[in-house]
Amino acid sequence: MQAYQLELSKRGVEAIEQAQPPMPEMHAGQVRIRLHAWSLNYRDLLIVNGLYPVATGAQRLIPVCDGAGEIVEVGQGVTRFAKGDRVVTSFFQGWIDGPLTYPAMGTALGGAIDGVLAEYCALSEQGLVKIPESLSYEAAATLPCAGVTAWHALIESGKLQPGQTVLTLGTGGVSIAALQIAKARGASVIITSSSDDKLARARSLGADVGINYAKTPDWEEEVLRVTAGAGVDHVLETGGAGTFPKSMKALAIHGQVNIIGVLTGLRNDLDLGPVLVKTARVQGIFVGSRAMLERLIAEVADKRISPVIDKVFPFDQAVEAFRYLSSAQHFGKVVIRK
Repeated sequence: MQAYQLELSKRGVEAIEQAQPPMPEMHAGQVRIRLHAWSLNYRDLLIVNGLYPVATGAQRLIPVCDGAGEIVEVGQGVTRFAKGDRVVTSFFQGWIDGPLTYPAMGTALGGAIDGVLAEYCALSEQGLVKIPESLSYEAAATLPCAGVTAWHALIESGKLQPGQTVLTLGTGGVSIAALQIAKARGASVIITSSSDDKLARARSLGADVGINYAKTPDWEEEVLRVTAGAGVDHVLETGGAGTFPKSMKALAIHGQVNIIGVLTGLRNDLDLGPVLVKTARVQGIFVGSRAMLERLIAEVADKRISPVIDKVFPFDQAVEAFRYLSSAQHFGKVVIRK
């Protein structure tokens, strides 16, 4: 079996090595999947660079949490799927529904446990979702991490309503998924980027306002200007500590800031004044459950949303896909296909 593994004693893309591990054993309640597509997330890059916690004691790790493929064998007691079913992985194999728990946190693919960047994997039937015929393997593979994160923030936690305004930072996988979900629900979207070309692409997907933060460093003031001083109802805060104060200033009274990314770090002086005065909600979003993935896939199929894929790399060029993600040139998702 062809696969990729991380040598955890190393750092950087060079730590990704091609390997030939044995075919994964399949136990009762599990299915064996032949994988056809994978998508990369910023979290995968953090793991490769040694900036994200992984399973303690492990020397090697199969990376990547998002994979889609076909079930080729079912184990004893499996009832949710049959051979030939098309499925996609859920980020947390043990978070089925309800609140996140510590035990479920220990089931995150590609971090707490081996991921799926391999020709085959064996996973519990409980950690998978069926793919509708309207979705390709590539499209489905974009949804488990970035898509669910955006869905969790806006729909499950934020209770997004038509006519509300969403601010999303950057044009990576989470931000573009949020743009598409928000527009499908009748919301307005403001998006930021340092690239005018990327902002133009975002407008072609329905973004109402694009702000180039390289040209407009005080982008929070521009957000207030274009909303007539009201601010936005939802922020997808993918920047981290460095952009959080700006996101709070751009927020409307009773709005919600969803803490998702850490591009500018985790620590900063925290001014609680705006949180108090605006009666704001600051919500951490750690991907989501299998049930959220099921609801997202149903929405994508029903609203005919086409996940945005920037570039597709063949399986034997997976390392190049990581390098491309690291370059931050992408718009939407980077996908690997076999």
